[in-house]
Amino acid sequence: MAKDALMDYDKALELFEPVLGFEVHVELNTKTKMFSAAPNEFGSAPNTNVSPVCLGLPGSLPVVNEQAVRYAISLGLALGCSIAPSSRFARKNYFYPDLAKNYQISQYDEPIAFDGSVDVEMPDGRIVPISIERAHMEEDAGKLTHVGGSTGRIQGAEYSLVDYNRAGVPLVEIVTNIIYGAEADAPELAKAYVATIRDIVTSLGISDAKMERGNLRCDANISLRPRTAEGEPPAPLGTRTETKNVNSLRSVERAIRYEIQRQAAILADGGTITQETRHWHEDTGRTSAGRPKSDADDYRYFPEPDLLPVEPSLELIEELRSALPEPPAARRRRLKAEWGFTDLEFQDVVNGGLLVEITETVAAGASPAAARKWWTGEISRIANVQGAEASALVSPQNVAALAALVDAGTLTDKLARQVLEGVIAGEGTPQDVVDARGLAVVSDDGALIAAIDDALASQPDVLAKIRDGKVQAAGAVIGAVMKAMKGQADAARVRELVLERAQS
Repeated sequence: MAKDALMDYDKALELFEPVLGFEVHVELNTKTKMFSAAPNEFGSAPNTNVSPVCLGLPGSLPVVNEQAVRYAISLGLALGCSIAPSSRFARKNYFYPDLAKNYQISQYDEPIAFDGSVDVEMPDGRIVPISIERAHMEEDAGKLTHVGGSTGRIQGAEYSLVDYNRAGVPLVEIVTNIIYGAEADAPELAKAYVATIRDIVTSLGISDAKMERGNLRCDANISLRPRTAEGEPPAPLGTRTETKNVNSLRSVERAIRYEIQRQAAILADGGTITQETRHWHEDTGRTSAGRPKSDADDYRYFPEPDLLPVEPSLELIEELRSALPEPPAARRRRLKAEWGFTDLEFQDVVNGGLLVEITETVAAGASPAAARKWWTGEISRIANVQGAEASALVSPQNVAALAALVDAGTLTDKLARQVLEGVIAGEGTPQDVVDARGLAVVSDDGALIAAIDDALASQPDVLAKIRDGKVQAAGAVIGAVMKAMKGQADAARVRELVLERAQS
């Protein structure tokens, strides 16, 4: 695959204006699927959570999941949308092996929610309102696994396997209106917008919102239009590309930046942009061509004949409106005050996309300070090295358990970092790793005193200095003891005992 030419990012922004649009797909965590009683569970054996409906068998008829409708209305309300008094499902026709019926049941011209707006907080604290065109219900497709080849994609694969467990999982697709004016902040705005949607659906409790599992996916649309001289009308919109199913906040940001640089290089060289889907490659940090992007007419939408319109009562809408949790922006202000974080500390949490993880870690028993330290520190460092999302490495419950072991004196911070590495490597809970690796702090004063006496005996000059009042000389003895104990000692306790033994 030839490597794309890229233009310097700042130069690209001098020549072109980026125009954005986002389609975020949210898998709902209902017990059953959108149109059948098949279980909606992640991680089951392939093709076990299926029914005649999601397999597209002849004669099977869909039935709407009431809970999914309630969740969709709640999400629409949280996005500031109007709820349609009547909305209709449609058939979106296209052939793909993971779409058993050869059409997807979705909503087209009559979505359940429309005309909304959501406030997005940027890394520097600015609030950017994003206009929502619509939020509509649909079903997910199955999942293909391409076997053979070097990329894991269909090109070059020897054969493909299809798993219909995901087919029919309830989705809400949130579509923005065209976003102008992002300028150089376009990548950061993309990341912040998806993080905001994740916060909203998590607070509503309607989705697990784990991007690494595909519970929440972003299709990022980007086009460039040439700058015009001051006083001249804007140039026409450029041709857009759609980078599909980007599955981490970090990847959303990087994909938008890459596409701006790629498209700018093509346009500046006199080329044209192909309207197409693009695939994001996390390992190389670039996109590749997918398929030509279809317009709505290509899908031959028509009303789904087997389903009646959805007509929620005003009483139901108001019931769901009254149950909405506090908006994410208000929640962030409250948490910042409750946790006692400075502006900089809290911004680090928000910028790292770690608000949910720290909230759940505190709920599991950790102090806010400890939760912030581990998530924004060592866990984020490991995530950056591995090119992964911090939330995918370790659970909030295990981070809280790790912090509890430190608070109890069972672990020092240094030992806790080793335990964290074991947890991330799949060795079990923090306590499992401590037991298996024998990493607990040595709390037996007798063992510590024996090591101290050995160190003092080998450094009589240091002992003399301590007795003369030069207590900083104790550092050499403490270092020797920590080495002898393989780091499994509390340095503060060792210091106390060194000073006591030196005076005895």
